[in-house]
Amino acid sequence: MAQEMAAADMSETASAPADSRRVEVIAVFGPTASGKTEVAEAVAEALGTEVVSADAMQVYRGLPILTNQPQRPTRLVAIRSLAEEMSLGAFASLAHAAVDELVAETGTAVVAGGTGLYLRAAVADLDVPPVAPPDLRGRIEEEVERDRAAAHERLAVLDPAAAANVHVNDRQRLVRALELAEAGETLAPSEGRLWDSRTRRPTRIFGLEVESQELERRIRTRTEEMFVRGVVDEVRAALAQPVSRTAEKTLGLSEIAELPADEALERIVVRTRRYAAYQRKWMRRIPGIVLVDAGRAPAAVADDVLARAAG
Repeated sequence: MAQEMAAADMSETASAPADSRRVEVIAVFGPTASGKTEVAEAVAEALGTEVVSADAMQVYRGLPILTNQPQRPTRLVAIRSLAEEMSLGAFASLAHAAVDELVAETGTAVVAGGTGLYLRAAVADLDVPPVAPPDLRGRIEEEVERDRAAAHERLAVLDPAAAANVHVNDRQRLVRALELAEAGETLAPSEGRLWDSRTRRPTRIFGLEVESQELERRIRTRTEEMFVRGVVDEVRAALAQPVSRTAEKTLGLSEIAELPADEALERIVVRTRRYAAYQRKWMRRIPGIVLVDAGRAPAAVADDVLARAAG
């Protein structure tokens, strides 16, 4: 009955920022350890629907502890082996299909994640350039590894706008910018369009705010729990098999592989704090986002999200 009442309220009174149609997608974004998984699950349960993950690393199997994968079944979690690459464009197609299926079946989909680009890809139609052929990417990667300054200078000739937005030490973006420049595309306008407020379906995006000191406490507690649960053995098992360039970027993977456990723990806490600060900056740049106090129990935050979505 509670699910039926919540769904009815959403259908009758909710409205998307861009128009008067009922909300079909509720997106929950927040920094790591802000409780977005629990909040999203509670919202989905109240609406009789499911959660679509918008986390770049939760798509991989083999690292459930390190990537904090949810315990409940969630769309787009553990769908790729660690050896596989995952591009933003490929994820967008999968996310759109998952969202459309849930909306068709239940009337609403809940999207949750802390990877800003993946969240936008899940709720919007992004103009994402195609992935470069392997031979082109390999050649450019070798060029960047050999001399980043020279590679950046070449980018400045091919695409001055992209070069102005890509730091010479940002290897990943420098490679991507050169790939696009050689293909007649550009990194600059593509990234600018990521902030367009238009969405594929009527959507409300909620950002979870947690006071800095409390968030840092949660980050440390969660990291310590990861080690108690056996994340070291998990990483060792994962690294016994091929790992793609995308998967190897998982936060904490290299620390656990290369450092003693106690030192790795501390390094991961520091890196996670920095990443959370970056996520909070991302959150405030999302057009139309509704900020919610997440210093409360997940159930209370979920009730707040549902009330605002229906208001």
